[in-house]
Amino acid sequence: MHVNVLVAEIGSTTTIVNAFDGLGSTAPSFVAQGKAPTTVLDGDVRIGLQNAVDDLLSHTDEHALTYDRMLASGSAAGGLKMTVHGLVRDMTVRAAEAAALGAGAIIVQTTAGKMNEFDVEDLNAARPNLILLAGGTDYGERETAVYNMRMIANSGLKTPVIYCGNVQNRTVISHIAGENGIPLSIADNVYPKLDELNVESVRRVIHAMFEKHIVNAPGMEHIRDMVNGSILPTPGSVMLAAQLLYDEIGDLAVIDIGGATTDVHSVTDGSVDIVSMMTTPEPKAKRTVEGDLGLYINAHNLVDRIGVDVLDRELMIDTASVMREYLPIPKTENQFKLTERLCLEAGLVALDRHAGKLRHLYTPQGRRTIAEGKDLTAIRWLVGTGGALTRLPHHTALLRAIADCNKSRMQLFPSPGTVRTLVDNDYIMASIGVLSKEDPDAALRLLKESIRWDTIQH
Repeated sequence: MHVNVLVAEIGSTTTIVNAFDGLGSTAPSFVAQGKAPTTVLDGDVRIGLQNAVDDLLSHTDEHALTYDRMLASGSAAGGLKMTVHGLVRDMTVRAAEAAALGAGAIIVQTTAGKMNEFDVEDLNAARPNLILLAGGTDYGERETAVYNMRMIANSGLKTPVIYCGNVQNRTVISHIAGENGIPLSIADNVYPKLDELNVESVRRVIHAMFEKHIVNAPGMEHIRDMVNGSILPTPGSVMLAAQLLYDEIGDLAVIDIGGATTDVHSVTDGSVDIVSMMTTPEPKAKRTVEGDLGLYINAHNLVDRIGVDVLDRELMIDTASVMREYLPIPKTENQFKLTERLCLEAGLVALDRHAGKLRHLYTPQGRRTIAEGKDLTAIRWLVGTGGALTRLPHHTALLRAIADCNKSRMQLFPSPGTVRTLVDNDYIMASIGVLSKEDPDAALRLLKESIRWDTIQH
C-alpha cells in the first residue's frame, strides 16, 4: 500500500500515526491509524514510530506500506519548555504568555519587570528550550527589556531567545545576543499599543524554533531519519486546526481532556455587547492548559475535587477500590464509570477557567458590570478531541454536558442548550494542524469529514 502522507503525533507515552491519501485531489482520504508506546526514554523515537506504523498496517489488508512524506507533532522529550519575561504583568507579560501557550509551549517561568539574581537562578534551574523576551509598547519604555536581555546573557545559558518587544530595542538586543553567542529570533511586538495584542507573529517564530530544538532533544536525535516534513508542538498543531475550522464554520472552542492535562482552545472575537465591559484585551485565538486536570496522572486530583463519598453514591461503586486498579485506558465497567465522571469534571473545570467572567462592582454611582477574561459568548460550536472525548462510550453525552456548563449565567459563555457539539471522530486534529502547513485545502476537507460536517449540515 502506498499513501501520500503519514502524520505522527509523538506523545509523552503514546505515539499515534495517521495515514492520508489523495492529497492534491478533490477527495483526500483518511486511510488508517496506528499507535504504539513512545520510545523517547528508550533513547530512540524511531522505534515507537515504526511500531505505530506497523500497527497501522495491521488495521488494513495490506502487507507493506510506503509513503511520500512523514510529518509530525510532538509533546515528548518534555514538550516545548519556555520562559516568559516582560514589563507589566497584565500587559506585555500576559500577551507573551498567550502567544507561547497558543503555540503549544509549557511555560516554566514568568517574570515581570527587571529580573533579579534569584530570577536568574530560577531561569538556570528551569533550563528552558526557548526564552521569550517582551517589554514596552512600540516607541514606549525601552530600559526593562534591554536590562533583562543582559541578565539572560549573564546567566551563562545559550538558550535561543525570541524578542517580541519594543521595536526600538531590536538593534541593542541583537548586539547583546551576538556578543554572548545566544541564538536570537525577532518577532513583531506582542503588545505594540495599549490594549492591542499581536500574537500570531510570535507563534510562527516559536514553531520555527521548535523544529530546530526538537531534533536535538534526547531520544529525538534521529527523528529526521523518518520525518521529512514539518514538526510542530502538538498543542500548537491543534490550535492551527482550530483556526482552520474557524475560517469555515465560525466561532468555536476545542477541548482535549488527556491523561495529564486538559487543554482548551478558543477562536473568537467575542460579542459586541461585551466589548465595552472588557477590562483587558484578549487574543482572538487563545489556549489554556490545566496541569492539574488529567484522567490518569492527575486522576487523584479529580477524585479529591469531587469527593470519594460523592462518587461512591453517584456511581454506586467503591471508588477507593477502583482507584487501586485504575488504568490509563479503562478495562472494567467500574473503571469506565469513574473515568467518564472524572472526564466530565475535568471538562467543566477547564472550560470554567478558560472562559471569562462577569463581575458586579458597586460604586458611588451605582452598580457597574465588568467583564474579565476571554469572552466566549459568541461561541457556537464546541469540538471534542483527544482520546477521552472521542473514544469513551458516552463521549457525546459528556461533551454535551460540558457545553452546557454556564448554569450560573455569569461565565462569558453561551447559555445551556445554545452551543452545538462536534466530535473529532477520527481523532486526527493534531495531525490536521501539521498537515495544514503543507496542504490547507486537503487538511480542511479531512477535518470536516472527521467532524461529519456534511451530515450536520443536512
